Amino acid sequence: MIHSVFIINRSGGLIYNKNYNTHIAQLSSNEALIFAGTFHGIHALASRIAPTAKATGTKDTGIQTIDTKNFRLHCFQTPTGIKFIAATDLLHTRLAEALTRIYELYCDYALKSPFYNLEMPVRSDMFDAKLLQLVQQH
Repeated sequence: MIHSVFIINRSGGLIYNKNYNTHIAQLSSNEALIFAGTFHGIHALASRIAPTAKATGTKDTGIQTIDTKNFRLHCFQTPTGIKFIAATDLLHTRLAEALTRIYELYCDYALKSPFYNLEMPVRSDMFDAKLLQLVQQH
């Protein structure tokens, strides 16, 4: 089950977060902003210290998953640096396809909107509805 979805812009700002599990504590707005900034910084550091980055010339070698005792964080970073993060239960081992689909929804319902400004929070009812459908499938 996908518990939460976060979208972080390329400068580390939180532009979207949604909790889909009513049985877990929700982050306050301030906590969500702190999470986004912290994750962005750790992702950047992990990219710099990854030994394979220098050997293969790969640019995105940052964090892809973080496992804890109770949940797992999955991260997909686009070529433009936007990070899509999902918090799931431990049963979800691979979520790359779902995160890619969330990116496609973001492109279709946020980026293509004439009212959306880059780097700003996502405010789209259609994006919310389509994302909810996707989350329910997982």
